[in-house]
Amino acid sequence: MSWPSLVIGEIEVETPIIQGGMGVGISLSGLASAVSLAGGIGVIAAAAIGLEAQDVVDLERADEEILTKEIKKAKEAVGDRPIGVNIMVAVTKYEEKVKVAIEAGADLIISGAGLPMTLPEIAEGKNVCLVPIVSSARAAEVILKRWWGKYRRLPDAFILEGPLAGGHLGFKEDELENPPDVFKLLEELLHVTEKWRIKAGYKIPVVVAGGIYRGWEIKKALDMGAAGVQMATRFVATQECDAARSFKEFYVKAEKEDVIIIKSPVGMPARALRNKFIEKMSRGETVPVRCPYNCLKPCNPQKVPYCIAEALIKAKRGDIENGLVFCGEKVYEVDGIYTVPQVFDQLFQEYTS
Repeated sequence: MSWPSLVIGEIEVETPIIQGGMGVGISLSGLASAVSLAGGIGVIAAAAIGLEAQDVVDLERADEEILTKEIKKAKEAVGDRPIGVNIMVAVTKYEEKVKVAIEAGADLIISGAGLPMTLPEIAEGKNVCLVPIVSSARAAEVILKRWWGKYRRLPDAFILEGPLAGGHLGFKEDELENPPDVFKLLEELLHVTEKWRIKAGYKIPVVVAGGIYRGWEIKKALDMGAAGVQMATRFVATQECDAARSFKEFYVKAEKEDVIIIKSPVGMPARALRNKFIEKMSRGETVPVRCPYNCLKPCNPQKVPYCIAEALIKAKRGDIENGLVFCGEKVYEVDGIYTVPQVFDQLFQEYTS
């Protein structure tokens, strides 16, 4: 028995797994190239990627330079295997970052944290797969109508991200109190994509994300009609992940009760691991915000209690207690630090068990 391949546009990989893009600096060329070489699709996260440089003054320029550098480094490592780039719609200069990523050689542009309504226009004439992230069939329908009506183009795939995902979430706080099942959401989205297959003559692959951690969950998704899954949390605790060792060890030590929903400074609910930083913020403490970055459009530096980019990069670099640690709901299942090929082997054993 072997994995069914994943086909998105003209891209085909042996394993139906996309590694979720994790900013700030968690999934760079190291993790992305390892996942692609193992048979999946590795993804670089563009969010505030310029903070990988030291003493950043102009984040916009640093973002372009580091994003280009990381994509080219990953492409050189993987050869003709694909590399995706996750670019949130909510980032400042979204259109410019998409163009930079395409010019640097990205094979897929994956966009969530908003609906990428103009993405076909930005990528017009370029050989790149366009993959929106949605949290509902309704959101997918909005994108489909706009893209087809204005551009006569459909997405090369959808990533359906459920409420158990890590980081910023596409659900309201009250929805997260009794979260919908991602497989129910999958069923609803597959009805929509089938309708559009009949209408446009093109089958849109659906990739399931958010709480997918085990191989048997992959099998359930594929049996229901999904083309693949996206996984992020399980790839953090790998040797190839671009985060500091202490960040990965924090995942390994995590218990179920450590996983909490916070209100991000940018106004969205987010899933993170409890630490001293979050406890301070919950008591109403603040961290002075200079905001030399302006990295997210919804962020108002005059009103936020802390700079989310600086909090995330601190944790990524190893200052776990004074930074923000995003995670998926299943983080408490992480039981060690492995290589990416070992994770793929574990998933396949679970898939076939």
